[in-house]
Amino acid sequence: MRDSAPFPDSLDAWSAVQVSVLIPARDEAGNIGALATEIAAALGPVCTYEIVLVDDGSGDGTGQVFLQRCRELGAPAQLLRHARSCGQSTALMTAARHARGRYLVTIDGDGQNDPADIPALLAEAGQMAAQGKDFCVAGYRKNRRDTEWKKIQSKIANAVRRRILDDGVPDTGCGLKLIPRRTWLVLPYFDHMHRYIPALVLRLGGRVSVVPVNHRHRQAGVSKYTAWNRLWVGIVDMFGVRWLIRRSKQPLLEQVESTSA
Repeated sequence: MRDSAPFPDSLDAWSAVQVSVLIPARDEAGNIGALATEIAAALGPVCTYEIVLVDDGSGDGTGQVFLQRCRELGAPAQLLRHARSCGQSTALMTAARHARGRYLVTIDGDGQNDPADIPALLAEAGQMAAQGKDFCVAGYRKNRRDTEWKKIQSKIANAVRRRILDDGVPDTGCGLKLIPRRTWLVLPYFDHMHRYIPALVLRLGGRVSVVPVNHRHRQAGVSKYTAWNRLWVGIVDMFGVRWLIRRSKQPLLEQVESTSA
């Protein structure tokens, strides 16, 4: 029996799908089937859902593996494909624009995020939705399963980001996040924007909550990130996001009046 408590009727009541899980993936054929299976197991008993995969120019049949597994599972799914790789932010934006769910959950395609953590994000979203329409629930990988060098890179990047943006998120690199679809679609879009979703939600006057999540070793394939695109490219983006935040104005609305004919 599905528990619909975390999904108030006032939130996008037109949608019959409660959660869309968005997966950006490039050359993840060795991981994507198991990931789809785990998502279906985690959400099937909890809510109505769909899995939206954007195959970002893969050359290994990632999309076909995903679609075949979803058919075997009877899991509702969409497969979208970029003819060439456009990057994670563009893949997520493509997925968000085609998604039907009230809430969007982002998850990496490499299998290191654990779909079993999604219900905890949904429970937190239920609390936050009662207090306002714009929010983000961000995962925090307390026990990283990465190399020591990768952990050092992430610590430096997170420290620099917190210093510049003050977004209150200890692990913005965690791919597991939840955000209402209508909030996502009003965020400014730019390359690498997925790294700054909490800060961009705060810019709207929204709120951010952090939930500890599991982190796992990659079972197949190779990482698409290097020290360069994790840190140095991101510094330019951070200053751009800080500029956006400082330019933002959130009016304090005192009264709304209307008349009917």
